[in-house]
Amino acid sequence: MLDGFEDGYAEVNGIRLHYVVGGEGAPLVLLPGWPRTWWQFHKVMPILARRYRVIAVDLRGMGGSDKPDGGYDKKTMASDVHELVRSLGHDRVFIAGEDIGSMVAFSFAANHPEATTKLALWEPGHPDESFRSFPLLPTAAGPNLWWFAFNQVEGLPEKLLAGRFRLVVDWLIDYMGTPPDAIDERSRAVYAEAYDQPGAVRAANRWYQAFHDDIEDAKKYPVLGMPVLGMGGIYFPFVKALTEGRASDTRFVEFPGAGHYLSEERPEDLARELTAFFG
Repeated sequence: MLDGFEDGYAEVNGIRLHYVVGGEGAPLVLLPGWPRTWWQFHKVMPILARRYRVIAVDLRGMGGSDKPDGGYDKKTMASDVHELVRSLGHDRVFIAGEDIGSMVAFSFAANHPEATTKLALWEPGHPDESFRSFPLLPTAAGPNLWWFAFNQVEGLPEKLLAGRFRLVVDWLIDYMGTPPDAIDERSRAVYAEAYDQPGAVRAANRWYQAFHDDIEDAKKYPVLGMPVLGMGGIYFPFVKALTEGRASDTRFVEFPGAGHYLSEERPEDLARELTAFFG
């Protein structure tokens, strides 16, 4: 555990969510991505806690949170977070997310605008129709997104990866981390242990299998009225493409030379941009 932070659990939306909280000030919710947990923010949380009440959440299916059979569309996962926020006594929050967390954060803002002061997301953003056109065969000019298809397969991933998830953690970090050693041995072990838990790979698969529902939900969402910050490293073009036109007040920040894992690769830069944006 981080100094100045403590674990918490809440019964919300029919499940038990784990979160880590610390700091003083306006509430700031941090939502992590695949294949990681709340721990991905361990470098940035102490910096942000100087000005905000930081709440880092293990999403439905992740880490110390429950791993039910269903409810992995981002609208339901956003409802989990909304109920958590309310259970902690907050009516409005700053909300930020990376990867899968960025999708849930966007859905939170779209479905609970009255509870969203500002939204920050990075690497990449909420699914839209473009997700249906990702190539199965990678090209020299494009990324190899094999895990999008792999996570769609029912049942097989959890059998293949039982007790071996460290292989996935290392491959992804080495492929998309710049530099890979920004995510150290301890953190890699934390993520591998989390996804070696019973039901964890199945739950993570469900996040991806729900993309079709997420795409349809997004078609119904209004243009967001709150300020939105989109950031990116290796996938910055995707961030812009997924966010432009979906909010009336949008700004973008690119981290040149960064990989996919901004909260661990560029914690000081990320904290600076979040603080400047949230105020």
